[in-house]
Amino acid sequence: MKNNRFKLILIAVVALVSVWSIWPTYRDQELSRKLSSFHTSEDSLKFAIDHRAEIEQARDKSLKLGLDLRGGMHLVMEVDLFDLIEQKAWNKDARFQQIMASVRSSAATSGDSPVELLAAEFRKQNIPLSRYFYDIRNSDREIVDKLNKESQDALVRAKEIIRNRIDQYGVAEPLIQTQGARRIIIELSGVTDETRVRKLLKGTAKLEFRLVKERESMLRAIDAINAIPAQGQAPADSAMAAAAPAGQAPAAPASGRKLSELIGVMPNGVVFTPEYARDYVASVFKREDAQARLPQDTELLLAAKPEKTEKGEKYYPIYLVKKSPELTGGVITEAKATFGTQTVQPEVSMSMNDEGTSKWARITGANIGKQVAIVLDGAVYSAPVVQSRIPNGNSVINGIGSLEEAKDLEIILKAGALPAPVRILEERTVGPSLGSDYIHAGLMSMIWGFAAVAVFMIVYYNKAGIAADIALVLNILVVISVLAGFKASLSLPGIAGIVLTMGMAVDANVLIYERIREELAEGKLLKSAVDTGYSRAFSSILDSHVTTLAAAFLLSQFGVGPVQGFAVTLMIGTGASLFTAIVVTRVIFEMLVGRGFMDEKSFG
Repeated sequence: MKNNRFKLILIAVVALVSVWSIWPTYRDQELSRKLSSFHTSEDSLKFAIDHRAEIEQARDKSLKLGLDLRGGMHLVMEVDLFDLIEQKAWNKDARFQQIMASVRSSAATSGDSPVELLAAEFRKQNIPLSRYFYDIRNSDREIVDKLNKESQDALVRAKEIIRNRIDQYGVAEPLIQTQGARRIIIELSGVTDETRVRKLLKGTAKLEFRLVKERESMLRAIDAINAIPAQGQAPADSAMAAAAPAGQAPAAPASGRKLSELIGVMPNGVVFTPEYARDYVASVFKREDAQARLPQDTELLLAAKPEKTEKGEKYYPIYLVKKSPELTGGVITEAKATFGTQTVQPEVSMSMNDEGTSKWARITGANIGKQVAIVLDGAVYSAPVVQSRIPNGNSVINGIGSLEEAKDLEIILKAGALPAPVRILEERTVGPSLGSDYIHAGLMSMIWGFAAVAVFMIVYYNKAGIAADIALVLNILVVISVLAGFKASLSLPGIAGIVLTMGMAVDANVLIYERIREELAEGKLLKSAVDTGYSRAFSSILDSHVTTLAAAFLLSQFGVGPVQGFAVTLMIGTGASLFTAIVVTRVIFEMLVGRGFMDEKSFG
């Protein structure tokens, strides 16, 4: 009796914990239905504000659905390892640029690694790799090995940085894996703002603090490249007519015009270009013939965000900055999205490590009265004038359009800079309507599967079948609660795993019941038959469950995507099945037999 009391307490605890773990999922569904039931957006918004904490808590702790059920994004991204290779080169002359252009062209039709393609091109032109990479004493083989290691490390770092960004963004159970030497596969369930996620993943987050040259130097630099003939068409030209307000003529196309016509000077001395000419002017600044006319170790950059004139016209400030940064983002230890104390505009405050604090104090102390540009991924976010030496390592990025953008910038800076740029090669979006169809089909398969098993057990095993059905309900409850409790996602293959678990759970009961029936056929008393049946069936049940667990574990370790989701659910279900078959049904039988509610006919 004492042993049964302990088992009853254990079963009660498992059932209560399972219900407690699933409750947020139920509340999330209820609150979502409540929000959608309001007839006006004002009432819905008021309810959301009044119950914000409860809604967020329920959503955070509820059972997450996979990409195939909830909808979301599937992306194939490529790490630009050629950019990484260029960063490692120390003598980048015109010949080197020509070789890199040829290698990039070959890579478009070849599956070989970038390093091997680079080495092949150097051999073809009979140039030693040591002319541009590492030490002059290194052999080509040594340099290839070093570059291969750098490339492999870059792919791994890019994967981890992307994972950190996604984790901070709040996507549950993302799938992130590498493919080949350059690609990363990403699946994000429940994502609704695809543009924001795309920007979050692609941002290299290369943060630099650069000195800004005086305005006179910039004007002379622009005059020097002003005579360069136009090449191509501005990206915005073709869309300008469509973008212009109704009844208003579009601005003149930027391409084909002199740079002097597209660059102006504000009364306050700010050099700028209009919004419509931004892309064209930026492309001119990046051209090699334009960069050759600039002062040594300088380049022209545009602001990240446009500003507005008194008439509401948008323009982008232009800065002439040093190419060599005074400080990079590697020293940043903390970033926080907030609002400015004076302008009440979104900004990101940053803190630096000891090395960065020391350098920042020296930089600001030596450049009082000068501008220091905060450059992120080649765009100037702000260029404040240094008023005094900053000894505490604090700095601020402003010029940010919204708090949401500031939060994304915070995520990017916290996760760190990507070792090389990435680009999206393939993108697929699974809509929520398709996901809802899958959910309906999956639920129907579970319901019909459960109903078929439950009816069969009752018809074939009488009262013992009811006990098996009770154990089966607890089994499913445990599986779903574990998935919810550990913030794992339920996918369509996961539902298949639950359906398979139902069959396994009943299979264990069938083994036990058949053993009990054999003992009863030999004339044993019911209580003795139950004890003997469980003890003799235990080894077979344990063997089958252990082998299933081993197979599921291997699938979870070596499988990917849907296979892994199926394996995880199967492992949880197998463990729960072992508990319900050995503990739950036996307690039910012992209680009912002891009170005279069962006899030999109760097992069919």
